[in-house]
Amino acid sequence: MATLGLGIIVSIVLTQETRLTGGPDGMPVPPLSVAGASLAGEWQWYWAVGALLWIAAWVSLNLARSPLGRALRALNASEVAAATSGVDVARHKAMVFVISALFASLAGSLFAHYAGFITPTKAGFLQSVELVTMVVLGGMASTFGAVVGAAILTALPQLIATFHDYEMMTLGAILMGIMIFLPKGLVPTLARLWRR
Repeated sequence: MATLGLGIIVSIVLTQETRLTGGPDGMPVPPLSVAGASLAGEWQWYWAVGALLWIAAWVSLNLARSPLGRALRALNASEVAAATSGVDVARHKAMVFVISALFASLAGSLFAHYAGFITPTKAGFLQSVELVTMVVLGGMASTFGAVVGAAILTALPQLIATFHDYEMMTLGAILMGIMIFLPKGLVPTLARLWRR
């Protein structure tokens, strides 16, 4: 909740600082250029983002298996128990916040360069809720769950566009059904069923 609140504050600041951000109208972003070579075309972006996605998933999985990951799982289970076991609660919370901000800034930067234009609405409350929904849908305790949730929530509106007037109602019903019947998220629930 604190992170969502911070996101709202950041969105307000970005909207008000017209000299730096262009205000509500946004600002153009130059094409991404690395060592003189720039990404151009859908396929170049597809492979570049796909490679970065695999790297991010690999880093996340290794982080989860590291001592830091074990400390974070202990914090998730019980802060008091983790602190009693010697985990520095404030330090580890700050570390995970910085790591998640690093991933978010990389994704946001890539999106801005791909679109060629960025507005403060991309840092708004509804965007934050959509990102949280992606994680909850796929599975909060799963790296692959976050990826699957993002893929589903991105593709689903396109797939149900044929319903026209009932598109939002259908999307809401599908999401509600998943949240009710698969409360742990898609990937953890399906993985548990597969193990059985």
